[in-house]
Amino acid sequence: MSRFSSRKFLHSQLCLPIPYPTTKFTDKTIIVTGSNTGLGLEAARHFVRLDAARVILAVRSIERGKAAAKSIEESTHRSGVVDVWEMDLDSYASVQTFSDRVNKELDLLHVVVENAGILTYNFNMSEEDERQITVNVVSTMLLALLLLPKLRETAAKINGKTVLTFTGSWMHLLTKFPEHKAENVFKELAKKESARMMDRYQILKLLGLLFSRELADLTRVSEKGHSIIINNVNPGAVITDIVRNPEGLRRIYAPVTQKLFCRPTEEGSRTLVHGAEGAEETHGQYLDDCKVGVPSAFFLSEEGVQTQKKMWKELEAKLERIHPGIMQNI
Repeated sequence: MSRFSSRKFLHSQLCLPIPYPTTKFTDKTIIVTGSNTGLGLEAARHFVRLDAARVILAVRSIERGKAAAKSIEESTHRSGVVDVWEMDLDSYASVQTFSDRVNKELDLLHVVVENAGILTYNFNMSEEDERQITVNVVSTMLLALLLLPKLRETAAKINGKTVLTFTGSWMHLLTKFPEHKAENVFKELAKKESARMMDRYQILKLLGLLFSRELADLTRVSEKGHSIIINNVNPGAVITDIVRNPEGLRRIYAPVTQKLFCRPTEEGSRTLVHGAEGAEETHGQYLDDCKVGVPSAFFLSEEGVQTQKKMWKELEAKLERIHPGIMQNI
C-alpha cells in the first residue's frame, strides 16, 4: 500500500510497539541536529546510554543545548561525552561554519542524524526561500553534502560504514504536490501569493525523501560496499513541540490529538536510533516502524522519479551558489 490509510496509521500508532534500542555505539562520534528538545534530545540520550564516545548536540541556542546536555548526563550517569555546538539552519553561513568546525576538530565522524526542522503555517522568507524550505530542505542538504567527506574519510579509516540519516514523516503521504509541475519548483514555492501553507510541511517532507533517495543513489555508485549508509526515517506521529505556538482551533485539537494518537517522544526517538544503526538494507530507503516501509504512490511513480531528477538539478544549482564546488563532495 502506497497511499495514506487511516487504518494502517492507527494500527501503527496504537498497536505496534517500537523496539527499545540495544545496539551499542561504542567508540562512535555522533552528531544530532535539533537535539535540545523533542526527538533529537531523546535520540541523543539513547546514543549516550548506548556507549557512544562523543555526542555533539547541534543546536541554535547554546544555553538550551547546555540544559539538554545536563539532562542527558544526569539520566545516563555519563559525563564528558556530550558537546554542544551552535548551528542555525536559518543561516547558510551558520551551517558552513559548523561544517568547517566538524572537518577541523573531529578525527572521526560515524553518524549524522539530521533531525532539526520547523513547522509553521505562516509564510516567511529565510535566505532565498520560504523559511520551512530553507530550514528543512536546503540547509539540511547543504549540511549533508558538507559532511560527506568526513563521513567518507571515517569509513575508509575504520574500513566499515558510516551513517547519514534524515528524519522524515508519514505526512509526505498526504500531499499531491501540484507545484512539482512548475518550471522552477523552488521559485514556485517561494511565491507568497500562491503558497498553500497548510500543505507545506507535507511537501517539504516529500522533498526530503526525494533528495535522500537521490543522494543515496549517487553514493551507491561512488561508494564501494555502501560505506556511507543513507536513509530516511518516519518516527510516526509523536508528541513534540515542533508546533510551538498553535493558533485558532489548533490550540484546542492539537493537545487532544497528541494525547489520543501520538507516541511519547522517547518512543518516537527509537526510530531515529534504528536508522542510525545503518543496516545495509536501509540504504536509500524510507523506514517505517523500524523496518523498510512503503512511501507514497507519487514517490514510487515514474513522475516522482522524474521530479526527483529535476529538483536535484535545481538543488545542485542552489547549493553551488551557496558553496561553490560542493557537488564534488559526492
